[in-house]
Amino acid sequence: MTRYDISPKSSAAPAKAPSFQRVTVIVSTEIRNFLHKYRFPIAAVLLILILIPAARFGAFLLFPPGSGSRVEVVELGRGKTLRALAGDLQSRGIISSARLFSLYARLKGGDAQVKAGVYQFSDGMRPGEILAKMVAGEVYQRLFALPEGYSSYQVAEMLEKRGIFGKEAFLAACRDQKLLSELGIGARSAEGYLFAGSYNILPGKSEREVVREMVQRQKELLEECLSRRGNTPLTRHQILTLASMVEKEAVLPAEKPFIAAVFHNRLRMGMRLQSDPTAVYGVRAFSGKVTKSDILRPSPYNTYLIPGLPPGPIGNPGKEAIEAVLNPPSVPYIFFVARGDGSHHFTSDLTSHNGAVRKYLKSPGNASPGGPR
Repeated sequence: MTRYDISPKSSAAPAKAPSFQRVTVIVSTEIRNFLHKYRFPIAAVLLILILIPAARFGAFLLFPPGSGSRVEVVELGRGKTLRALAGDLQSRGIISSARLFSLYARLKGGDAQVKAGVYQFSDGMRPGEILAKMVAGEVYQRLFALPEGYSSYQVAEMLEKRGIFGKEAFLAACRDQKLLSELGIGARSAEGYLFAGSYNILPGKSEREVVREMVQRQKELLEECLSRRGNTPLTRHQILTLASMVEKEAVLPAEKPFIAAVFHNRLRMGMRLQSDPTAVYGVRAFSGKVTKSDILRPSPYNTYLIPGLPPGPIGNPGKEAIEAVLNPPSVPYIFFVARGDGSHHFTSDLTSHNGAVRKYLKSPGNASPGGPR
């Protein structure tokens, strides 16, 4: 039996697939032709893609987001990154882009040079000005100076006029019994315990925080003065009380030790101190003059009517007044009277004192008595 192969047969040879090299050449040629044909539009697109971010970055650096009417105080605390601060600045409207500010800071190398602190910026500042301020460490300061001798009432009025605290809020902090107890003050207020000096009262600080700082600095000063003096029969509260009277009475710093000596002599002799500023404490600020009604006004502080020291300070004394109380000169004076030019005439007996009163107080235009009479 004959067998036949009935499977289909093709006389043509199988087609060869194009080689990879040939395909690559064809594609490369087509790309070159495309790029050559559209070279100008492509170049324009690439240029636009480069110029738009560059233009935006340039505008960011040259034009601040506002006119300067918005002012913000921000803090770059230790451990806070510049990127986080940039985000804060953007949210407050001081810069328009936190990302561009961070990029600019890195390009300038300022991200590693900025100094921690509290800063004040406005929306009218360029990013370069903002960065330069932080690199230079030009921290924001809201300075307040507490003058020697000022009472807590006067301090409260000054703070209110400066727009830092309300008068009553500050006085309430001075009388806060919980705070006073924490600070070791057994008196009814912090009067006398507020350090006379300069303070940087940044936004966000509370009245209690500022009172705490003032008291701590005054106590440090008092301990410093006591360390040089040694033993004293006066308590710390009495030292500040007497020093506050010296501070109020004295105009010339050189006279503070002699005024302190007069008070010490009177206390030792059991005489009333008869200090003019004590007669008006709690009524008005002492201006150098008192009236007969002032002297006769009943008050626990009026040393014309009470024996010994008043119950507490009548102001906040400075270093010179405290040292004068701790180191009074050995002089016999028990009287002094104002000459009318800021200085005082000191005497050790009533006859001499009355003569000084006639000389200095009976002349037209002279001041009223400035001390024990």
